[in-house]
Amino acid sequence: MFKLSEIKELIKLVDESSVQELEIENEGSRLSIRKPGKTEYVQAAAIQPQMIAAQQVQPAAVVAEAAPQVDTTSHLHKIVSPMVGTFYRASTPEAGPFVSAGDKVVEKTTVCIIEAMKLMNELDADIKGEIVEVLVENGQLVEYGQPLFLVKPE
Repeated sequence: MFKLSEIKELIKLVDESSVQELEIENEGSRLSIRKPGKTEYVQAAAIQPQMIAAQQVQPAAVVAEAAPQVDTTSHLHKIVSPMVGTFYRASTPEAGPFVSAGDKVVEKTTVCIIEAMKLMNELDADIKGEIVEVLVENGQLVEYGQPLFLVKPE
């Protein structure tokens, strides 16, 4: 059986890494941690033979199909991360963010900093337009090609 402190530590390690999914089996217990997008899914189940034998057969659950997702962002430009690193919205913790939703940008406007291997890399907007949404949180680890901002082109 996994201890709560072990589960919390594993969640923290997965959250701080680029690993998207982790599964561990230990002494009849199974732990599965998945990181799809911005949410985390944690499932822990203890496998005990005596409990399985005592369970009654349950009718199968009906799974509702999700409605197809409509892409409402297809007309928006995505500014993506050019590297793996840590996303920062401002040059220092005390400074205001480079850009926020509603701000106008041009091709050379600095929108964030990506820290990789102790190097601070400024990322410029590659389009003229208006920031519609900031897709990641300050201090969050980002991956190569991950969308960071949505921009409405002018």
